[in-house]
Amino acid sequence: MSADEAREMRDAVSQFVRAFGLHRPEQTPCGQAMSVSEAHALAEIDREGGLRQVELARRLRLEKSTVSRLVGQLTGRGWVERADAAGDGRGVWLTLTGQGRRAAERLATAREARFAALLDRIPPDERPAILAAVRRLAEAADDH
Repeated sequence: MSADEAREMRDAVSQFVRAFGLHRPEQTPCGQAMSVSEAHALAEIDREGGLRQVELARRLRLEKSTVSRLVGQLTGRGWVERADAAGDGRGVWLTLTGQGRRAAERLATAREARFAALLDRIPPDERPAILAAVRRLAEAADDH
């Protein structure tokens, strides 16, 4: 890869991050009043119906201490409950409260609307190539 290609990639990704709103810490790109980390945590816990805290850290690719603080924020908002993980006195099991499930539902609805609006701005015949490129970019960025 040339230096020019690397700069072009950097500029394109930076432009996307800003245009999509990923750089705003106080809200998600779909306009929800929560951090992107909180949104991803809610979505993961909601998807599974409950999750061990260590598994949440693995899925979000965050340090355990960062996830502990994140779970503390979600608990403080009344969205997540912590319990001892079955069969492991040191493990923590996370579930959504009723309020947390409603927040997760609002988030999912807003995400769907945001991505639908984004795709609507791309000609239908170009969408498969865009989706394939985004998937490939994610795979290339995956260092695990």
